[in-house]
Amino acid sequence: MRHFLDLSSAGPDGIAAILADALDRKAARAAWPKGRADADSPLAGHTLAMVFEKSSTRTRVSFDMAMRQLGGSALVLDSGTTQLGRGETVADTARVLSGYCDAIMIRTDDHAKLEEMAHYASVPVINGLTDQSHPCQIMADLLTILENGKALPGLKVAWLGDGNNVLASIVEAAGLMQFDVVAACAQGFQPSDEDMARGQGRARCVANPAEAVEGADIVVTDTWISMGQLHAETKLAALAPYQVDAALMARAKPDAKFLHCLPAHRGEEVTAEVIDGPQSLIWHEAENRLHAQKSILRWCFGQVG
Repeated sequence: MRHFLDLSSAGPDGIAAILADALDRKAARAAWPKGRADADSPLAGHTLAMVFEKSSTRTRVSFDMAMRQLGGSALVLDSGTTQLGRGETVADTARVLSGYCDAIMIRTDDHAKLEEMAHYASVPVINGLTDQSHPCQIMADLLTILENGKALPGLKVAWLGDGNNVLASIVEAAGLMQFDVVAACAQGFQPSDEDMARGQGRARCVANPAEAVEGADIVVTDTWISMGQLHAETKLAALAPYQVDAALMARAKPDAKFLHCLPAHRGEEVTAEVIDGPQSLIWHEAENRLHAQKSILRWCFGQVG
């Protein structure tokens, strides 16, 4: 049984196989109605339980549509309307859902909850987001990069802003897929040493945004204020110099692309000129959550890699 808890769950060969499968399956259904199942319906009869302890748009809709296109179905479980919200343990929930469904996706805060779910589940468990990592998002990012003709080995990715869970997964991807990450983060908001170590020597953190972006192939940022975070004014002030604007993008390669996992706050982490401009791939990136997750699901069931 395969769990997809972080990118290292699949490893370099698994990631490459998932990305190749996603590219093929996306191309095979070009111009089809979104609700039409893939020709082979590889997950016909399978059901995914989706557990949400955090708000969601892209994760919720993309996983639901992924199961529909693969021929299966999905159930949405919000903590506020399930027994999780009344104190039932993650372990007991994992055991119960394993008896009803064929796989579990959980979007939660504490990474330990994900690990507990995987430990007690008898079906595959997928990390839809935790405070520690966001591997499904990075699979969509890698897919978007490949679609735009850029090979991963030797790529330079610049990260601007907060050393958060998304950066942690980008750094992990760098170590596994042999590209480089330079993260520019403000004092007090740098990634942990543990997160940087995931890059296996392919990632470093700097204070100067211009240094990070110089010669970059891909420029990435994320919202500075995540769900539930306090002291927003202090954090916004500290990160203001790390806003991605046209002048900063001009330091990257001429054909550099901009990524953002959304939701975005124009005028904070990025200007409207950049995120809505010709170098931005954010809408392709968002759509690719669906295509990447279809292949992640197939990998979990042993159909890929």
